[in-house]
Amino acid sequence: MENNFKSGFIAIIGRPNVGKSTFMNRVIGQKIAIMSDKAQTTRNKIQGVLTEDDAQLVFIDTPGIHKPKHRLGDFMVQIAENTLNEVDAVLFMINAKEGYGRGDQYILDRLQQVKKPVFLIINKIDLIHPDDLFPLIELYKEKYNFEEIIPISALQGNNVNHLLDVLKGHLPEGPQYYPEDQVTDHPERFIISELIREKVLQLTREEVPHSIAVVIENIEERDSNTVFIQATVITERKTQKGILIGKQGNMLKEIGKKARADIEALLGTKIYLELWVKVQKDWRNRQSQLRELGFRRDEY
Repeated sequence: MENNFKSGFIAIIGRPNVGKSTFMNRVIGQKIAIMSDKAQTTRNKIQGVLTEDDAQLVFIDTPGIHKPKHRLGDFMVQIAENTLNEVDAVLFMINAKEGYGRGDQYILDRLQQVKKPVFLIINKIDLIHPDDLFPLIELYKEKYNFEEIIPISALQGNNVNHLLDVLKGHLPEGPQYYPEDQVTDHPERFIISELIREKVLQLTREEVPHSIAVVIENIEERDSNTVFIQATVITERKTQKGILIGKQGNMLKEIGKKARADIEALLGTKIYLELWVKVQKDWRNRQSQLRELGFRRDEY
């Protein structure tokens, strides 16, 4: 390792659905944060680790900062805001196509207390005409004194390497916090549950919103080349349970099929995935159930 090795923690914040998870997965090179076109996909701090010869960048993909509507929402916002005081740099990501909105001002007001460098990342530039980019940059310059403004397309990879070089230039010299082959600090059990939840969000669309959680009940190797996984999808209403199961169980089978492909890629082995659906009424507003499902405020 070089003597001037740099390392640090970088928070990614922004309104829901601006592409934070897509950016994380692009940088790390594999899926660790779930992606969906529904807002509020990310619920926990997901740390992605990028290790290069001269630096280690630890990205924290936070839940989108928004005005909470229930206890789970309050939990998610608290995580994101607490993260701002723990990192070496902050990436404030916006959606180039959507432009400035009231939700951005809500975040900008909170950034006034941040002492570390804040970068404005204008994502999804592939969705707008280049002539529309300059007015957007000028608008945000008036709102906040950013360290630098960098337009990117996380989906296509445009300008992402330049952003990484800029970040390395701002990080302090420091140790390698994680082994070079480690890409996240979350256990496999968490990533597996997130991959299943992603498929639920993708396949049920608006019928089953964010009133779901996934609990991994059991993981065990039953023979040398197959891992057996039992998981339960938690939802709030019986009608949602019916949608998740589908006619003759077809929806649950499709969820399992798509999730299994991603999990096998993650684990590098064949898996047998058994899914169940359980109703826990109003779980997002019950502190005891939030803690049971892994949303623990005191850990943040």
